[in-house]
Amino acid sequence: MTDGQPPLHIETLAIHAGQIPDPTTGAIMTPIYQTSTYVQSAPAHHKGYEYSRTDNPTRKALEDCLAALEAAPYGLAFASGMAAIDTIFRLFSPGDHVIAANDVYGGTFRLADKVWRSFGLDFSWVDTTDLAQVKAAIRPQTKLIWLESPTNPRLMLADIAAIARLAQPSGALVAVDNTFASPVLQQPLTLGAHLVVHSTTKYLGGHSDVVGGAIMLRDKTLFERLKFLQNAAGAVPGPSDCFLVLRGIKTLALRMERHSANGLRVARFLEDHPAVKAVYYPGLESHPQHALAKRQMRDFGGMLSVILHGGTEAGKRFASSTRLFSLAESLGGVESLIEHPYSMTHASTASSALAVDPGLVRLSVGIEHIDDLLQDLRQALASL
Repeated sequence: MTDGQPPLHIETLAIHAGQIPDPTTGAIMTPIYQTSTYVQSAPAHHKGYEYSRTDNPTRKALEDCLAALEAAPYGLAFASGMAAIDTIFRLFSPGDHVIAANDVYGGTFRLADKVWRSFGLDFSWVDTTDLAQVKAAIRPQTKLIWLESPTNPRLMLADIAAIARLAQPSGALVAVDNTFASPVLQQPLTLGAHLVVHSTTKYLGGHSDVVGGAIMLRDKTLFERLKFLQNAAGAVPGPSDCFLVLRGIKTLALRMERHSANGLRVARFLEDHPAVKAVYYPGLESHPQHALAKRQMRDFGGMLSVILHGGTEAGKRFASSTRLFSLAESLGGVESLIEHPYSMTHASTASSALAVDPGLVRLSVGIEHIDDLLQDLRQALASL
């Protein structure tokens, strides 16, 4: 705030940031400005809006809200998380080098390997939990270090602050896909990252009824470059989609509290079950980066992955036997989901060095009553 008052907490920002009552009617909810164009008083004289690909008041409210949640002055909304990632890759030129985590969403790998590599970007896939590997991979041509933390689907963590320090001498940008954590649990820009990315489809929207993406950042020059690309390429969300994400964000803090509580209970239950070989969840003391998670995150979220004794067939059977956990792609909604990444969200990595263990099962733990969720998992495991 600029009036001498202390800064607002994120729970309050989620409800109010970027969203003032409509000056014409007093409507407390941001209106859906369902318009493609805006009347001008004279050529090139308008009220801040000329065409809705360039700007829209509903989208602007969402962008301002998203920026506030990530402690940033600038936010940009996109038609999908992949559109946001693609726009970042458009900053670079043939011959530029990108270091990327070797455990990432399959769509990110597909975009990098099957699209941008053919346009001359060079990608090195490294274990970003190992600072020595990250440091060794940096070249004079390195322009970007791409992180997920926690990663998708093995829930591994990168030390964002340490990697940001490693990147400084080369001038490489550090971007963090913060989708799994949400701004409530982690704010990468405060740790030294230059860009933070979200699929707003997931926790920010929170209700499995909208697709969107976002980039938040602090550097004005970089923002202006990305804003140009947003307008030039045009992968922007419609006002109705922006409204749905804004509405979802209002309950984000409450939902993340419940997602995290349920996620930890489910992770502990699975870790103690004899049918389970391994559980990947940063809130468990057994997680290799548990100490980093406690230092870098406010809580541990609702995402976890497991590997069962019995491998691939046991994993597929488990994912197909739950009743409350719906077998579906995506994540971060109020309802619990379960999926088999090797054959679903990460199929694009199957023949690559980033291939997911075919026995791994990923769970997005929702906000249902924990006893019902545990009973569902108990009966599914019994069916094995």
